[in-house]
Amino acid sequence: MPTVTVDDVAADAYILDVREDDEWAAGHAPDATHLPMMQIPARIDEIPTDRDVVVVCRVGGRSAQVVAYLQQQGLDRTINLDGGMSDWAAAGRPMVSEDGGAPRVA
Repeated sequence: MPTVTVDDVAADAYILDVREDDEWAAGHAPDATHLPMMQIPARIDEIPTDRDVVVVCRVGGRSAQVVAYLQQQGLDRTINLDGGMSDWAAAGRPMVSEDGGAPRVA
């Protein structure tokens, strides 16, 4: 499975956050796109195929499942973010929240 560490994610990367709504609201990468894991099959056409897509969840387990599924569907430019948003936050990468609180990994 293709993976990337937080330090190797390009500033202009397409980040696909597959966490649940409450996790997303608590904190996410500023330019990430939110598409909860369970909605992926119904909304797969929304995922770009013309560039690399870094898939992220809290620690990397759900996103690894999503990457495996997407690759089976022919989206071979999907990459799992090793360590997920936990490593993202620990590395001091930018985050924003949707709930008015300080951004955090929930």
